[in-house]
Amino acid sequence: MTPAVVNSGTQTGGSGTLSADEDARKSRRALLAATVGGVVESFDWTVYAVLAPFFAVQVFPGDDPVTQLLGAYLGFAVGFVVRPLGSYLMGRIADARGRRFGLTLSMAVISAASVLIAALPTAATIGAAAPVLLVVLRLVQGLSMGGENPSAAAYVTETAPRALRFLYSAISYSGVIIGNVLSFGVLTLLLTTLGKDGVTGGGWRIGFLMAAVLGLLALWIRRGAQESEEFTAQAAHRPTGAERRALLRTHARHLAAVFLITLGATVGYYFGTTYLPQYAAQLGVASAADSAAAMLPPLLVLIAAMAGVGRLADRLGALRTLRTGLALLAVGTVPLMTALAHRTLPMWLVTVVYLLLIAAPIGLANVLFAQLFPVAVRVVAMGVPFTLATGLFGGTFPLLAQALGKAGQLTLVPWWAAGAAAISFLGTYLVRASTTPSATHATSLSTREDHA
Repeated sequence: MTPAVVNSGTQTGGSGTLSADEDARKSRRALLAATVGGVVESFDWTVYAVLAPFFAVQVFPGDDPVTQLLGAYLGFAVGFVVRPLGSYLMGRIADARGRRFGLTLSMAVISAASVLIAALPTAATIGAAAPVLLVVLRLVQGLSMGGENPSAAAYVTETAPRALRFLYSAISYSGVIIGNVLSFGVLTLLLTTLGKDGVTGGGWRIGFLMAAVLGLLALWIRRGAQESEEFTAQAAHRPTGAERRALLRTHARHLAAVFLITLGATVGYYFGTTYLPQYAAQLGVASAADSAAAMLPPLLVLIAAMAGVGRLADRLGALRTLRTGLALLAVGTVPLMTALAHRTLPMWLVTVVYLLLIAAPIGLANVLFAQLFPVAVRVVAMGVPFTLATGLFGGTFPLLAQALGKAGQLTLVPWWAAGAAAISFLGTYLVRASTTPSATHATSLSTREDHA
């Protein structure tokens, strides 16, 4: 039953028109609250990586720039390591206290950590304490970010109009792409206005301050959003620890499905949005700088494609659409990259087509994963396998690809990406065909009755 039906006539003397309009406004505000979090999370994550070459010499002691940069990248890596733990800890909070509370808490912590990084004393001032503090702050951010995406996915699943659920999924995840674009835009702006020496001399702090400002904006938007009615309806029937563990064991098949589907999706995402310029440079078909600068139009195409795929999934079914997307990704990756290597297709066309291939896997997964699990354990159940697969396979993909290139095996990179997509395709068959929004809702209701 949708909220519009529940509220019909309660505010309009029986017409129901105002209630439907109000319900639509609430859904759009919930979508904005979820999407803006993706923007901030992605911006924080990416701006650290792009600014690392500039702040490393100030924050990490020593005279070797390579060692200092490696230290900065260590701070980047630890965030991936703790994300699964963050998914569990923050997920428990969101499953117990509510989606809105979890989303607000995670954003507040992420923003506070960005402010502290911006104000971090240099190694020349406090010595080895500077890198230690930086790593600690990145650990805190990683824990919070581990719960951010799963909480947002659960919130969208529970607040989106049923007929537009996967369109909302795609739009909410597009915030991640927007955050990437903004981070590179900020770097370009800083280098243009301050120059390389100015950014290295302290201008990098502006990037983290901008991350904090974006976080505060997201925090303000989220504080005005309402809790999902689906969560509120079950809040009085919280399961005990033993009951939560029993629910997770019951859904072990879907826990495995989330992990396997995420594996291919995250490899495809990092290949298409992060490593592809470097891959083209190693092939000798384009410089990394030129390829990176040309990424903006394809990324905008990706956002539009995700929305289109989301609308298609609402009409034809999410599982069928996702399965088709993964099959095309598995089959199309190697021929596409072979065409790039042989200069049969230009770099811009390969980039656009590959990003179109990953639109379904990354645009539909959020809500599809969330609706596989009962409300009582939804954030933890989807979040832990999702972040674990992302950390193990997405976060390590650029490193693995670079190592293969250095070993003279660059042609294996697209085969690895295609193989990962094939594994994800097979993983979709772990999802029970009967798992639909209505079926999940029924499961949640039966869980409530068992616990009552």
